[in-house]
Amino acid sequence: MIQLYLIRHSMTAGNLKKRYIGRTDESLCPEGIVLLESYIQKNIYPEVQRVYVSPMKRCMETAKLIFKENFYEVEELRECDFGIFENKNYKELSDCPEYQAWIDSGGTMTFPGGENPEEFRKRCVRGFEKVIKECRHDQIKSVAVVAHGGTIMSIMDRYARDENGQPDGSYYDYQVKNGEGYELIIADVSSGDGRICAGSDIWRSGVAVSSGENDRSFDLRGGKNYKKLIP
Repeated sequence: MIQLYLIRHSMTAGNLKKRYIGRTDESLCPEGIVLLESYIQKNIYPEVQRVYVSPMKRCMETAKLIFKENFYEVEELRECDFGIFENKNYKELSDCPEYQAWIDSGGTMTFPGGENPEEFRKRCVRGFEKVIKECRHDQIKSVAVVAHGGTIMSIMDRYARDENGQPDGSYYDYQVKNGEGYELIIADVSSGDGRICAGSDIWRSGVAVSSGENDRSFDLRGGKNYKKLIP
C-alpha cells in the first residue's frame, strides 16, 4: 500500500486573475506564499518519505516551502498547454470564436495551438504511474506529489473509488483550490501482475489500512479510497 498526497501549487499572479496558466512558467505571487504559509501553520501537510513535483516554478516553490527537501521532478506532471487561450481569462476570451467552440465541445476539443485534453490526461496518468512504480521499487510507503489542478484532476479521475470500488466522479468533480489536494490510497491486487489499482481492490489484496491518528492514515474499509486535504 502507498499513501499519496496530491497537492496543488499555491497561487500565482495568473491564478489571481483567473487566467488559463498552463505552459506559462510563473512563480508564486506574494499572496500565494502567505496562503501556503497559513496552511503550513495549520499542519494540513503530512510528513512523507519522498516528494515528486512538476518541474514548473510554481510547483517547485510550493514543494520547497512545504517540505524543504530534495525533490524528484516528473516531466509528465506538467499542466496542460492551453494554446491560444494561455494566460488569458474568460472575459478576455469572451469574443473568441475558438473559445466558444471549445466551450460548446464540453472541454473535449483540442486547445487551438495547444494540447488535446484526453492526451493531457493520459500523460498525467503515465507520470503518476511512473511515480508509483518507483515507490514500489524503493519500498516508499508515503509520498507527496506537488503538481497542478489539471494534473490532480486527471489522476483522481482515473484512480478515485467509491465505497463499492467504482469510479467516484469525473474529471471536473476533483477541482481543488491552490494549496489544497487529496490523500489517496493505492494498493496492488493479489494477482501479482504489477497493475496499479485502488478502491475495493485494497481489500481483495489483503492489505490492512490503519485508522491511527499518529500516521495520519484513515480507515478505508467499506469506504472511499481518498479524502480531501482540508485547511
